[in-house]
Amino acid sequence: MEGGASYARMPRVKIRELKDDYVKFELRDTDASIANSLRRVMIAEVPTVAIDLVEIEVNSSVLNDEFIAHRLGLIPLTSDRAMAMRFSRDCDACDGDGQCEFCSVEFHLRVKCMTDETLDVTSKDLYSSDHTVVPVDFPDPAGMEGSENRGIIIVKLRRGQELRLRAIARKGIGKDHAKWSPAATVTFMYEPEIHLNEDLMESLTLEEKKEWVESSPTRVFDIDSVTQQVVVVDREAYTYDDEVIKKAEAMGKPGLVEINAKQDSFIFTVESTGAIKASQLLLNAIDVLRQKLDAVRLSDDNVDTTEQFGELGSHLGGS
Repeated sequence: MEGGASYARMPRVKIRELKDDYVKFELRDTDASIANSLRRVMIAEVPTVAIDLVEIEVNSSVLNDEFIAHRLGLIPLTSDRAMAMRFSRDCDACDGDGQCEFCSVEFHLRVKCMTDETLDVTSKDLYSSDHTVVPVDFPDPAGMEGSENRGIIIVKLRRGQELRLRAIARKGIGKDHAKWSPAATVTFMYEPEIHLNEDLMESLTLEEKKEWVESSPTRVFDIDSVTQQVVVVDREAYTYDDEVIKKAEAMGKPGLVEINAKQDSFIFTVESTGAIKASQLLLNAIDVLRQKLDAVRLSDDNVDTTEQFGELGSHLGGS
């Protein structure tokens, strides 16, 4: 900005905990608008691949065709190459029948129960035309070694019942349908700043300190067994419920604790559906957000803002 101060900020990200389907990180030196934009993009605008078209050939199960098609659509598929795929509506290499390497992946399922035992038809029975796009393989939640991963149950068949179908998976985003959302949950909170008034705290008896500490619904404070002083053990456990502040006021000790939210520091918790790894979800979200910002950035390369953005351009251009 010529002749004035620059308000550009350089956000920083610090990873705290990282697993394939989970990431916890800090986002600093930015404001709530960017934090919430990143959260919304992760939920609704990072593309994945999901089943979008189902052609039922034979279905003699107890579930009707529409029910099965809906269940198939909600099975998460590995979507590592989704960012490079084309949206089917924008693909000029096919007519949308699913026979296209650029915008779709074809699946087949053929199962018939031949015994008296109930047969579980699962996502393991879906055969993909592309080995990079397959149903997500969920580990056994009990963590038992050698246990068989059965996949996600689609339907159960009894003797003589059969299910045969063809399905087409396409690229999409959560804004169009929840089945394309790569995120199970994305949350963020302001990082809290907690300051104890040591002088007021000294005026409390040990019983009063215990009563005050226990007034917090979460374990934010504790009493040191040696010094008998109240200490902060987990400030991030604070849920902005103000219970300890109300308790201090009820005890006639207003100002005993001061709790403020850092307006430029956020703690994110992200859980992936398994379609893409949580770390890749974050990176893809940053790329998508950058693309969206580039699309609305006013350039100085002789582009008429009114022509480019219509009424919005006229308003931004000051006319």
